[in-house]
Amino acid sequence: MAFTIQFVREFTRLGLHRSVGGVLALALSRELSPVVTAVVAAGRVGSAFAAELGTMQVSEQTDTLRVLGAQPVDYLVVPRVLACVLALPVLTLMSFALGLASSAFLADSIFGVSTSIILESARRALRPWDLISSLLKSQVFGAIIAVVSCAWGVTTHGGAKGVGESTTSAVVVSLVGIFVADFALSCLFFQGAGDSLKYAMG
Repeated sequence: MAFTIQFVREFTRLGLHRSVGGVLALALSRELSPVVTAVVAAGRVGSAFAAELGTMQVSEQTDTLRVLGAQPVDYLVVPRVLACVLALPVLTLMSFALGLASSAFLADSIFGVSTSIILESARRALRPWDLISSLLKSQVFGAIIAVVSCAWGVTTHGGAKGVGESTTSAVVVSLVGIFVADFALSCLFFQGAGDSLKYAMG
């Protein structure tokens, strides 16, 4: 909705109101939905992973698993990585749907751009690859969040202070990894793209 406020008025002044939905859909599917969802997940899920595993590490619970014959990585890390890789695309799709719906409502109620025009423009602009690439990005981001957070968690030392430091570092490194991966994947996926808005304008 904030993104909508920034550009819809300018587009309508230029007579480009029929391309508003296409811009919204492309921005949400290619960048905003996967990145914002990953940032929220890094702050909520990544910090929880690092804190939980860090507490287990400093309280020697991981050593207990080794004594019992279980590998801590197989038992504690792998399920978390798989969960993030599978869950983040679902959250991204929800973010995309809610973002497009709320932006269309805002554009209609405040700027007078009909919801039907926005949705039709979005339908023309979006290609299957836009959503597929969004899901692929989300899977990569989910893997980064889980791997980085679990790595900081299982290497924690220094008691409660170490748990706090590991949690903070895990979130920061995850965010940096997300932004770097987003740039690399955007260059890989969309470097040759450029005709989507032409279709959005009908």
